[in-house]
Amino acid sequence: MLPIVVIVGRSNVGKSTLFNRLIRSRKALVGDAPGLTRDRHFGEGSLGKFNYLIVDTGGFEPNSQEALQSQMSRQTEEAIFEADIIVFLVDGRSGVLPGDHNISKLLRKTGKPVHLVVNKLEGITSETYCSDFFELGFGSPIAISAEHGDGVRLMTNSVLKKYIDTKKVLLNKKVSKENNKEIEEDNFDNAKNYVILDSIKLTIVGRPNVGKSTLFNNFLGEERSIAFDLPGTTRDSISVPFHWDGTQYQLIDTAGMRRRARRVDLIEKFSVIKSMQAIKDSNVAILLLDGTQDVSDQDAHIASFIANSGCALVVGVNKWDGLDFHKRNEIKRLIERKLSFLSWARFHYISAINGDVLGAIMKSVKNAYTSSLKSLSTPMLTKILRDCVERHPPPRRGLFRPKLRYAHQGGKNPPVIIIHGNNLKSLGLDYKRFLENNFRQEFKLFGTPMKIELKNSVNPFGNE
Repeated sequence: MLPIVVIVGRSNVGKSTLFNRLIRSRKALVGDAPGLTRDRHFGEGSLGKFNYLIVDTGGFEPNSQEALQSQMSRQTEEAIFEADIIVFLVDGRSGVLPGDHNISKLLRKTGKPVHLVVNKLEGITSETYCSDFFELGFGSPIAISAEHGDGVRLMTNSVLKKYIDTKKVLLNKKVSKENNKEIEEDNFDNAKNYVILDSIKLTIVGRPNVGKSTLFNNFLGEERSIAFDLPGTTRDSISVPFHWDGTQYQLIDTAGMRRRARRVDLIEKFSVIKSMQAIKDSNVAILLLDGTQDVSDQDAHIASFIANSGCALVVGVNKWDGLDFHKRNEIKRLIERKLSFLSWARFHYISAINGDVLGAIMKSVKNAYTSSLKSLSTPMLTKILRDCVERHPPPRRGLFRPKLRYAHQGGKNPPVIIIHGNNLKSLGLDYKRFLENNFRQEFKLFGTPMKIELKNSVNPFGNE
């Protein structure tokens, strides 16, 4: 099993910067604003051929009475409980603060190995700035600069030395092939317990405060993401592997996406960008709407972005249990009018707190994913195309009527259908929609967008 290294410390000491450097990615959102990270981030780091699991946490204030900060601290405490190694990160420029003492008292009670790391010491004599941190009681501090990489490799070697040495000893033992295989699998190479490869990426998106984190936690069966009655609580995309009905998923909770004019600061703008990137990288998206509010233009914009990105889609209308009969009918009429372009998506009217709805949603997710990767035979596509033309010929525009000859699949995820023929430039959007609906019905392609491309036949003697 991979050792779990958890980074703990006050707000704005550089935990996410160190996390990004260790996993060699920009997975975690970083900035100068304190309290930017609020949930746990998981990633896999490597030191040579040795792999380990690294966990980023939010700013830790164990004695805070503020409701949101209290939930952030609880997330950190859960990470500490699961940790094999704790990296206690402090700010070398700020010196020792009361918050550092509060954290150190709690960490000593865990009985787990704690490594004190002093950050932000680029270009500074480390001995001078590290001496004050001996009073925290964790031995000699390790001086680094997470932003510039100074001392990070030395820190990693020091933190993981015990585990690396243990692995070398075990691998050098003269044992039988069967025993050797068992040692390797049980102790080091069982990374699949934490990092799921070839899994379906499922992203929950929507406007702020529609219940994304509540639904996310309900899927996982734990408070993995902070759910709080405050818009913008989730600032970064949180990815967690989980299983459902024998299928492996990577579940992603995203920051709320609101109109550009309402974004209050640069951090929120980057949060929205990361949410958009999560959609592009996903196989399926769950668009969550707030049933207690009217369907807004922003909901339509998000839905349009998902469809244009080629991502499969399931729509959930949340907080349905608190609506009366008339309000429910009103919301359904608004959905029919404003989201009519999502006629191919499955809609679920749910309460994110109620776990009874999860099975139905995940069934639609699985069907949408399957539809997006379905193989479409050329003879069948051509037959459907000719049947459509026979029942309803394309309207004539200009001197010639468009002539549709045959069709074949040009791609998957989403399905792309290429139609060949003559004078196809005059084929209108209404007729393309007619063809799309027929292809969907015949192949049962629901939950995924579809692209239809037109290719005019070229006359080989046209240039003579």
